[in-house]
Amino acid sequence: MNFLTVGLGLIAVAIPGAPFWDGADHFNFVFGMAPRIVVASLLAFLVGSFLNSYVMSKMKISSQGRNFSARAILSTVVGETGDSIIFFPIAFLGVIDIPHLVQIMLLQIILKTLYEVIVLPVTIRVVKFIKRIEGTDVYDNDISYNVLHIKDI
Repeated sequence: MNFLTVGLGLIAVAIPGAPFWDGADHFNFVFGMAPRIVVASLLAFLVGSFLNSYVMSKMKISSQGRNFSARAILSTVVGETGDSIIFFPIAFLGVIDIPHLVQIMLLQIILKTLYEVIVLPVTIRVVKFIKRIEGTDVYDNDISYNVLHIKDI
């Protein structure tokens, strides 16, 4: 749906506005940025999610399933750092100056990690409930983390 919306936005930018409308520059700026935002968002999501899962998985193995709270928080920090490092430069480099870009990146990492800490009691209960219902506790032993490994798809 993102790509459809971006495509429609680009069509709207290409169509001339009404002669009496004076907001075309702002409209074109916003919708003209959409392709960068979508590409940045998709790449950042893929990288951030992978890093989050990887750290959670490796920490679970090394801690033998203990310290869920630490795993959840640290994996969020790593995942959101990867997400921010990818998203903000692709989406806004050249639009926002680098010092402000770094500030925004750090703020996002802090706020998303703070959110993780706030919802952690709920997350713990949900994880325990799912483990009890499914009767499993999965460890990612002997798996490949190679994202290009596609033979099992």
